[in-house]
Amino acid sequence: MTDRGPERSGRGRRRVWFAGKEGIRIALDSLRASRLRTGLTILGVAVGVGVVVFMAALVTGIRGSVQEEIEAAGPSTFFVTRFDLSDVQLVQDGSGRPPWWNRPPVSVDEARRVNQLPAVRSAVLNIELQDPGAEGGLTVEFGGTRITGVAGAAAGAEWPEYRRVTFREGRNFAQAEVEAASSVVVLSRQLATDLFGEEEAIGRRVRVTAGGGERVPLRVLGVVEVAENLFEDGTAHLAMVPLHTALRRLGVPNEWGQLIVVPRDEASQEVAEDQVIGLLRSMRGLGPDQESDFTILRSTQLMELFDEFTGVFFVVLLALSSVALLVGGVGVVGIMLIAVTERTREIGIRKVAGASRSEIMWQFLVEASVLTLLGGAIGLAGGAGLAHATAILTPIPAAVPLWAALAALVMAAATGLLFGLLPALRAARMDPVSALGYE
Repeated sequence: MTDRGPERSGRGRRRVWFAGKEGIRIALDSLRASRLRTGLTILGVAVGVGVVVFMAALVTGIRGSVQEEIEAAGPSTFFVTRFDLSDVQLVQDGSGRPPWWNRPPVSVDEARRVNQLPAVRSAVLNIELQDPGAEGGLTVEFGGTRITGVAGAAAGAEWPEYRRVTFREGRNFAQAEVEAASSVVVLSRQLATDLFGEEEAIGRRVRVTAGGGERVPLRVLGVVEVAENLFEDGTAHLAMVPLHTALRRLGVPNEWGQLIVVPRDEASQEVAEDQVIGLLRSMRGLGPDQESDFTILRSTQLMELFDEFTGVFFVVLLALSSVALLVGGVGVVGIMLIAVTERTREIGIRKVAGASRSEIMWQFLVEASVLTLLGGAIGLAGGAGLAHATAILTPIPAAVPLWAALAALVMAAATGLLFGLLPALRAARMDPVSALGYE
């Protein structure tokens, strides 16, 4: 007795291949025959897919910039602050202030003592500077030129270790100049160019307005090139001032200062954290049953906080893009039902010729998937184009990740299969005799 199993299996595969090939051909013919109808269907799918791809590119680019900044500061670096950035809550207790408001800021003496710990390589107190009379940042003046919104910070001499800068002219201020509150400042190259033009910047005096509200003359000590990233554009205006100069001469309050701590290479991050926590609790007179009035924030926590934020943001965008996919899916149902009706007699002829229900259904599912895959391809190309333009025109290094491209095409194909199922079932269940008599 001859085994016909392999022969039947081969015949079945050929039928499936033929049905798929025929479905693609018919789908393309349908595109040409009903351009407006199919065009609107494809547009809905393209918009949904394009939004997902573009937002995935943005999130990937922003995350990469955040990761670069964390790596520049060091993977084991941690921060000591008044409050926990990962658990900021606004609690109305009658004062309208959050519960961490009354916590003491990190003092200069605490920063000095932390810097002397055995497991700590360096500890730098960093204070962001603001001009109270401007919308944000510092105000820097020279001659008749006045520039507002300058990104300014006060720190110790180690600050270049935590910012991606390269000295182009002059030098950084020394720790002795920090302790002496010397009237010096380091400017970014773009800020120096905007203030002095092509003239020499080193040695010139600029007037800086910060927390105290008074214009204080500072001598330019160095000019740096700021590495381009999402948070500090390569052409950004940046001014770095010695810590004690900001506190004593510029009148900057220390309310928002944060301590940047780098452990020694031979010491683990956990050991350094334990030493810092023990020292600060001892200096602040906290008992064993009292909670710490400061927060240790690790670099990994910053990434986790960013991922949580972007995760929620991405879910919302997926929900919005799903509406566009739903519109495209409804269009698929409509256009495929019309196609089934128009080809009723053809379906009857195929059934009489021996086509099975599964082959008929497969043909229409392939046709629906081709429509949505075309929309997915257009949306993928559009989203990638927007991401490329964003990377060129803005500091955001937007790039479409591979998973987003694959997910976009899978979403498009799944939309066609899901919404094309009803028309395909209707075609597969047609009675061949009734179909042949359809006019």
